[in-house]
Amino acid sequence: MKVAILGKFLKSEPSHYITKLVSLLKKRKVSIFLEEEYYSQLKELLPENINSFTELDKSYDLLISIGGDGTILKAITFVKHLSIPIVGINSGRLGFLAKIKIDKIEEAIDEIISGNYSISERSLIEVVTSEKNNELSKLNFALNEIAVSRKNTTSMISIETKLDDKYLNSYWADGLIIATPTGSTGYSLSCGGPIIMPEAENLVITPIAPHNLNARPLIIADNTEISLKVNGRENEFLISLDSRITTLSNTNVVVIKKSPFKIKMIELENESFLITLREKLMWGKDKRNLQ
Repeated sequence: MKVAILGKFLKSEPSHYITKLVSLLKKRKVSIFLEEEYYSQLKELLPENINSFTELDKSYDLLISIGGDGTILKAITFVKHLSIPIVGINSGRLGFLAKIKIDKIEEAIDEIISGNYSISERSLIEVVTSEKNNELSKLNFALNEIAVSRKNTTSMISIETKLDDKYLNSYWADGLIIATPTGSTGYSLSCGGPIIMPEAENLVITPIAPHNLNARPLIIADNTEISLKVNGRENEFLISLDSRITTLSNTNVVVIKKSPFKIKMIELENESFLITLREKLMWGKDKRNLQ
């Protein structure tokens, strides 16, 4: 078994969990590769015969992400279309995608190596712009959401929105979020968007601070092509793909659609989406439900 490990080492946090993970994997005769930057931060703590990687290929059986949900969002930029399953060990805060607790590492590794898990396939979305942008051309996809927003101004922007080339609306707002089912529990939720089950074939369009009481989030089929044209007092706007952000000119037309590939997330028996909803978002929290 060949495993890639990706994380972010912070000196303010304990490092024993990564050394414990490496030790557990070595005992199980697993070939271990750490992402190059992560490896350089930790190499003095690691045993011999640990390698590093800068890119992944189809020879890898698993990617382990150590951190929070942001680390998993970084992990997908390495996995891309390769269909390598990802599992997240949560050393961050909420951990909606990174579900495995640090103190459950050994049990989780045994379950994964034994094949006692299921795969949750997560849809992605991608962006194409009418004017070439080098940053977007390298990594043009997102697992959670793609958002456009105002840049160097406190004024609203107007986002002319078309669905399959048919005019929907011009949103007067601070910005607009196009979220996947996975991303429906993130930025979109914070702006009043609905929660969508991971397997649903939908996207949600959620305005950011709209200056209109009837500009509500809208759920659409995920095979819809979304076209955005931004206008405002400034000549530029921001576009973010998960945690990556760049600037575009208002002369751009932004087209967003479903990516041709999916990301595979490993789910253990006690770490389902519904359990996560109840335990981490307090979904339906009601003292009458206490047994």
